[in-house]
Amino acid sequence: MRILLLLILLSLALPAAALSIFTEEWPPITFQRNGVADGMAVEVVREIQARIHDNTAIEVVPWARGYRELESTPNVLLFTVGRSDAREKLMTLIGPVAVSQTVLLSRKGEAGNLLALGTALYSRPVGAYRGSIFADAAASAGFVEVDLAPTPQVSAQKLLGGRYDLWVEGGFVVASVLKDIHQPPDAVEVVRVLESLELYLAFSRGTSARTVRRWYDALAAMKKDGSFRRIYNKWLPRDTAPPEMRQLGLTPQQP
Repeated sequence: MRILLLLILLSLALPAAALSIFTEEWPPITFQRNGVADGMAVEVVREIQARIHDNTAIEVVPWARGYRELESTPNVLLFTVGRSDAREKLMTLIGPVAVSQTVLLSRKGEAGNLLALGTALYSRPVGAYRGSIFADAAASAGFVEVDLAPTPQVSAQKLLGGRYDLWVEGGFVVASVLKDIHQPPDAVEVVRVLESLELYLAFSRGTSARTVRRWYDALAAMKKDGSFRRIYNKWLPRDTAPPEMRQLGLTPQQP
């Protein structure tokens, strides 16, 4: 009994394993400016890091790479990750740090004609970002052909270039994506809202419960003291910052 208690005390005294922290190009939530990570969620993560005395660099990588690391490697944090039942079986989620509408978009002036197709709309090809929850949303909605692109910008370019008539994406990044490809924000219009999507900080299988708890407590404190809301409204002034806190998915392992 004494040996077991000693082992528990020793494990609690050991420093938590260092996280690898990844995000993607998805402005204004996460992106890279002059080689440095920036964006609403990046600012939230950096504030959490300051509170828990963590100085790990945030790497901006292609989504496919970040998600692959999250699925295969312990002690990985990827943000932001859309919540789904399938993902809750693979990772631990804390948040939400944002709530986005998943929107189906067309070129300006074409939404009415597309809606008039009725159920035939779902036989039309739709563009989406490879590996994203938005591609999953299109498939779940009943679209039989989802064209996968490496970035949202490529999806938008294909839509505006006439490669397909529909594009599915998170509503609050559409204007930034269009700006990146030098197109006005009204170049597209919403055909339909497919779902409301909560976005989280995601920790990989094998990340310790202690690590997840430190991040959870820091984010909860930010939501309580108003600092989370101030960051959120700085970047997304027309949206309401989600006040609730949840931990979903896998139960983290004990240290």
